[in-house]
Amino acid sequence: MGEDNKPSGPDLTQGVSPADFADGKLLGHIGQDQVLLVQQGAEILAIDAFCSHYHGPLAEGLLVGDTIRCPWHHACFSLRSGEATRPPALSALAVWQVEREGDRLFVRSKCEPAKQPLKEAPRQAQSAAAQQAGSVPRKIVIVGGGAAGFAAADMLRREGFGGTISMISDAAAPPVDRPNLSKDYLAGHAPEDWVPLRPDDFYAEAGIDLRLTTQVGSIDAKERKVVLGDGSALPFDRLLLATGAEPIRLTIPGADQPHVHTLRTLADSRAIIAVAKGGPKRAIVIGASFIGLEAAAALRARDIEVHVVAPEERPMARILGPEIGDFVRALHEEHGVIFHLQDTVTAFEGKRAQLKSGGTIESDLVVVGIGVRPRLALAEQAGLAIDRGVTVDAYLETSIPGVFAAGDIARWPDPHSRANIRVEHWVVAERQGQLAARNMLGQRERYDAVPFFWSQHYDVPINYVGHAEAWDEIKIDGSVADRDCLVQYRQKGRVLAVASIYRDLDSLKAELAMERDVQPV
Repeated sequence: MGEDNKPSGPDLTQGVSPADFADGKLLGHIGQDQVLLVQQGAEILAIDAFCSHYHGPLAEGLLVGDTIRCPWHHACFSLRSGEATRPPALSALAVWQVEREGDRLFVRSKCEPAKQPLKEAPRQAQSAAAQQAGSVPRKIVIVGGGAAGFAAADMLRREGFGGTISMISDAAAPPVDRPNLSKDYLAGHAPEDWVPLRPDDFYAEAGIDLRLTTQVGSIDAKERKVVLGDGSALPFDRLLLATGAEPIRLTIPGADQPHVHTLRTLADSRAIIAVAKGGPKRAIVIGASFIGLEAAAALRARDIEVHVVAPEERPMARILGPEIGDFVRALHEEHGVIFHLQDTVTAFEGKRAQLKSGGTIESDLVVVGIGVRPRLALAEQAGLAIDRGVTVDAYLETSIPGVFAAGDIARWPDPHSRANIRVEHWVVAERQGQLAARNMLGQRERYDAVPFFWSQHYDVPINYVGHAEAWDEIKIDGSVADRDCLVQYRQKGRVLAVASIYRDLDSLKAELAMERDVQPV
C-alpha cells in the first residue's frame, strides 16, 4: 500500500485512551481496516469508518442517539449492529469488539453478525388493508424497478417476509444506481460494475421474482391482481406502485434523430458514452436542470466541447435561488461550458441545431434534460385518487386499501413543509420504498423523513435538505462564491429548506433540526 493510502489514526490493537477522543469520536485502524470509535456515555462502540454507499468518512458525520449519519449523502447506520438504517446506504457495516484493559481501550476483532431469524410482520396496529384482509400478506407485487421498488423488495426480505415477491420492471437491466448515470459513470470515472444496486444473482438468492422488460397492462384492484402485457396475471395481497417518472421528450422537427438522447436509464447512459468514446467535437445539452448540468460536467470530463441551451435566466435558480444559480453558471464556465440562456432549440437540421434567437450550433451529440413527468397511467386506470401524482396518506397507502405508492409518483402529506408534496429525488424514493415495505407488513409507520438530494458539478457537491417550492427570504451564511456556505430558504420566517456547499456537518444538523421541528434563532 502506498504512502498516501496508509490508514489514519492510532493502531487500535495497541490501545488508546478515552482522553484521545474528540467530539465523542476517534478514528483508528486495525491493520489496513479503518475503524471509528464512538463514545456513548460510559460505553465505547466501534464501527467501520466509511459509509457503504460512496465511502463517505463517518468520522466527519453526525452522532444521533446510537446512530451515525454520513456527511456526504445522509445515510445512517446503527452503531450497535452496523445496519444501514436509512438510504442511500443499503449495506450494513461491520462492528468491532471493544475491550477495556485498565484505562486503555483495545480493538482486535469484528463482532459476529447478529443472526436474525425470519419473522412475520407484527399483527398489532395493522393498516386498514391488513385488518380487511385479516391476515399477514403472502403475495406482494411491486410494479417498478427503480429506487423505490428495489428498496421495498430488499426491505421486505430484511424484515423477514417469507412470502412471494414479484417485481415487475419494463427496464432491460436490473435496478441500478441512477445518480451515477449522470455523474461518475457518464464521466468515465466509475466502471459499470459500480452501477448495479446488487449483483444479478442477488434476486434469485433473495427469492425475488424480478421480471425485466415486462409491461403491466392493467391493475384489477377489486380482484387483487396485476395483469401483464402478455395477458397473464399475478395475484397480490399487497401492491406497491413505484412506476417512477419518464423524461419529457422534445417534439420539435429532427428530435427523433439517433444523435439526440435523453438520460434516464442505464441504456441511455451507455448510448451517450458510446458516442462520447467516438470522439465527438461538440455536444449540446438542452436544459439547465440538475441532470442536464451534471451531464455537461461529465462530457467536459471527456474533453468534449459543451453548449447548454435553456430558457431560464439562471441555471437552477427556481430551486436554489439566484446566488447559487449564478455560482453554478460561473463554475461551469470555468470548465469551458458555453451557455445559451433565455433561448431554445426550435429544430434540428441534420447535426445543426436551430436556436430561437436565430443562431445555430453544429454538434455530434445532443443530450435532452428538460424534466420528467410521473408515470400515472396505471394508477389512473386502477381508479386511484390522483392529484398531480398518486395521492397517498402518511403511511404511503393510496385511496384503495392494500395498494401503496412510493417514489416519483407519490404525493404525500409532508409534516415539514406542511403541504402535500411530490418529490423526484433518489433518496426520497429509497426511503419511501423501505417504509412502504414495512407498512405492507402492517407496521403502520408514518413517513416523516426530511427530503434530501445532492448534485455534483466537477469537484463541487451541493446538498439540499427540506422542500421549498417558494420562499420570501434567502439567508446565506458564509460565501457561495468561495464554495463555503449554508443557504436557508424561508417562508414567513420559517426555514423550509437548506442548501450547502462544503458544509456537510451543518447540512446534517439542519436535517436533524427539521426532523425535530426546531427553527434556528
